[in-house]
Amino acid sequence: MDRTERFYRIRRLLQSRRLVPIDVFLGDLEVSRATFKRDMAYLRDRLNVPVVWDRESGGYRLETTHSGDELPGLWFSASEAHALLTMHHLLASIDPGVLDPHLGPIGERLEKLLASHGHAAAEVRHRVRLLHSIRRPVESGHFAVLAQALLDRRRVHVAHFNRATGESASRDLSPQRLVYYRDNWYLDAWCHLRNGLRSFAVDAITAARMLEAPAVDVTDEAMDRELASGYGIFSGAEVAWARLRFTPARARWVAREQWHPQQASRFEADGSYHLSVPYSDPRELVMDILKHGGEVEVLGPPDLRRVVREELHRAARRYEGGSSLEPGPS
Repeated sequence: MDRTERFYRIRRLLQSRRLVPIDVFLGDLEVSRATFKRDMAYLRDRLNVPVVWDRESGGYRLETTHSGDELPGLWFSASEAHALLTMHHLLASIDPGVLDPHLGPIGERLEKLLASHGHAAAEVRHRVRLLHSIRRPVESGHFAVLAQALLDRRRVHVAHFNRATGESASRDLSPQRLVYYRDNWYLDAWCHLRNGLRSFAVDAITAARMLEAPAVDVTDEAMDRELASGYGIFSGAEVAWARLRFTPARARWVAREQWHPQQASRFEADGSYHLSVPYSDPRELVMDILKHGGEVEVLGPPDLRRVVREELHRAARRYEGGSSLEPGPS
């Protein structure tokens, strides 16, 4: 049993009893009296654990003035501390700089805890990698304002760049939740300009200021009905169902993927794979369909089939005739 594991067991004993005799510790930890006393001294002097020796009762206890708060990492076994450090590393990798002011101190304390007991915290960073694809950087100052307003339930005034129109607009928002989707951050919010729920790419927010006005609260049911019923990040209350058929060769890959929590699928006798997914706005769905090229066919609805066919024809013309770039449907 290593030192971190002993600390974990000491915690369990102190929390399970009002008073713990030294013989109980020695029997549970299976260490000498000298080793146990060194552990207790380390807990008191280095980690500031409010444990005291009650001479009259003949045992150790936590001070009654102790608030019950526990130092991050202190009461974790070595395996639990490694798991926490791994999660910390993954969170820090989501978007370096955005969460660093908050995650940095936690990571440092975990690393010190593990290092003091002979565990290589750096091994986690060396062995665990998170690779990103097409990530758009976020202004950390704007993110901090949005996150604070979200937790404080306050409105924010933002300037937002609309990529579809190429125009910027200012508006007041009531933040509802931050969403990390496909390596990018989005803010789901009640838009007071449009008087409805909207999802905003955080990287497209060019200014953010927290207001004194309280945020309007929207129920989770209403949020999911408006923003989560369709496909991907694009919202809409009206839902249609896309019916796709993948070739047997591509089916071996796609059958393991979840395109939507409510999707339906089946295999045909020839090995082809049928997938049905709900969508409100087809833009993101069309992009996902097109990346499979000739390995997928849109069976319906007719409007979706037409959009994908036109996109494929437009792409083919570009390669066949060397035509200049022409804008696609917005």
